[in-house]
Amino acid sequence: MNYTMIAKKQENFLLIYTLSIIMQPKDIEEFFRRLAKLTPDPKTELNYINSYTLLVAVVLSAQATDAGVNKATHKLFEKVQSPQEMLKLGEDGLKRYVKTIGLYNAKAKNIIALSKILVEKFGGNIPRTREDLQTLPGVGRKTANVVLNVVYGEPTMAVDTHVFRVANRTGLAKGKTPEEVEDKLVKVIPRKWMDHAHHWLILHGRYICKARVPLCPQCIVRDLCAFKDKTK
Repeated sequence: MNYTMIAKKQENFLLIYTLSIIMQPKDIEEFFRRLAKLTPDPKTELNYINSYTLLVAVVLSAQATDAGVNKATHKLFEKVQSPQEMLKLGEDGLKRYVKTIGLYNAKAKNIIALSKILVEKFGGNIPRTREDLQTLPGVGRKTANVVLNVVYGEPTMAVDTHVFRVANRTGLAKGKTPEEVEDKLVKVIPRKWMDHAHHWLILHGRYICKARVPLCPQCIVRDLCAFKDKTK
């Protein structure tokens, strides 16, 4: 009998089992109860004035920090608050405001293009469906979910890098892609928490469950978390 091979199989089985662990419903309920108690009314950290400026800010935030976007849009949103005003500003004019943000050339092009579509197809209004939102240049599923949640109060789950990490690390919802994690989170999170769930997860991932060194000693849900390598 090859004991080394048996041990290896057992090790692989344990690894697969560990990776598939999902937080139990009672723990999920307690997980969000604690986050809600800590931050009863969480908000996006992107600054915006109305639904249009929120859309612009979220498009600009792809692969960029909220702080960096806010710094760039502070002056921009004093001048531009509608797709019509954005079209008057033009692509070159927009670039002068957002040139400190990564990928600003492509983002400026998309924002001008989506502004034109909003005016021509939607009467200058922000669409209410994910399908319509995703027809806009630069608007993917995550951006659409943010707009639907913040603007229209829909119980959507926007999975960014923070949400993806927290969901997998804690065992809340494990998945290999953002879409897989989103589908699982929507299924396992009780409806009463869904209005603010993605904000709580983003904030938790940004300030506590950090990518490189999670602050486990400061974490209020550490006893519910499946992460084995908790920091001391």
